[in-house]
Amino acid sequence: MGVDRECCCLNGLGRPSLSALVVVHDEERQLSECLACLGFADEIVVVLDRCNDRSREIAQRFTSRLLEGAWEREGARRHAGIDACSGDWILEIDADERVSPDLAVEIRDVVADSSAAWHLVPVDNYIGARLVRWGWGASFGRSAHAALFRKGAKRWGDQRIHPAVSLSGSRGTKLSAPIIHYVDRDISETLLRLDRYTSAHAEDLRESGDIGSYGHNLRRIASRFCKCYIGRKGYREGEWGFLIALCAALYPILSYLKARLDAHPPAAGVPPAPPCRERVGVGGRRQPSHSRPSDGKCGDGR
Repeated sequence: MGVDRECCCLNGLGRPSLSALVVVHDEERQLSECLACLGFADEIVVVLDRCNDRSREIAQRFTSRLLEGAWEREGARRHAGIDACSGDWILEIDADERVSPDLAVEIRDVVADSSAAWHLVPVDNYIGARLVRWGWGASFGRSAHAALFRKGAKRWGDQRIHPAVSLSGSRGTKLSAPIIHYVDRDISETLLRLDRYTSAHAEDLRESGDIGSYGHNLRRIASRFCKCYIGRKGYREGEWGFLIALCAALYPILSYLKARLDAHPPAAGVPPAPPCRERVGVGGRRQPSHSRPSDGKCGDGR
């Protein structure tokens, strides 16, 4: 798809127009603060993906441009929102991100004067109250991304997690003010996110028909750790940089192991697990053995 450089001027002022796009799934905790930062845009478009909380009610306070539906893949979900935007330029913001007043002014200036098709916007990532500037990358985080682009300049891939992004047209200067990103509330959330990401990536690997090899993914532990901790200067964050580098390093091998070992049917010729035997209780009465439903084994779990 080419880049549409015609100004639709939805703002009525004869200058390029800006749409702010927010894609959400059950984000009532953060959505209000996110949308409250976007009043500088000419329109706000909110995509509500299978929301079962108060996200719709909250979004209605800020915009009437709501799109509701159910999308399995992130790319399809985001393109539905992009298609619904009327602006010449689009700013993609997630519910856990905030646009500062300084960034809002800079974005409006860029939209007014830029001849490029897209711009990188830096990201300040927080874990709890801790700003972690260094070490992000390698599929577990990002220090900047193409959040500001002309409509038609950005295409999302079809992967379940970290879909590939293709950009057309010329790259503009990187903005200076950062997006504020509240990544996780604590380390437990970081580890839970690693579990979610690797499960989704494992599905992508299985679907592709090429999950890679055990040896290759073992080697990537060291290379990705060094890339984040040394190359991306995660060491400057001390223990926090180590945590980010460790998660990035484990991402490929955990994804591979889940694709290789999880969710596979029993091998041919392998009989099903035998039923649990009954135990004889007091007075000769038979009592069923207790088994753990998670693994289907007999016994009391000890």
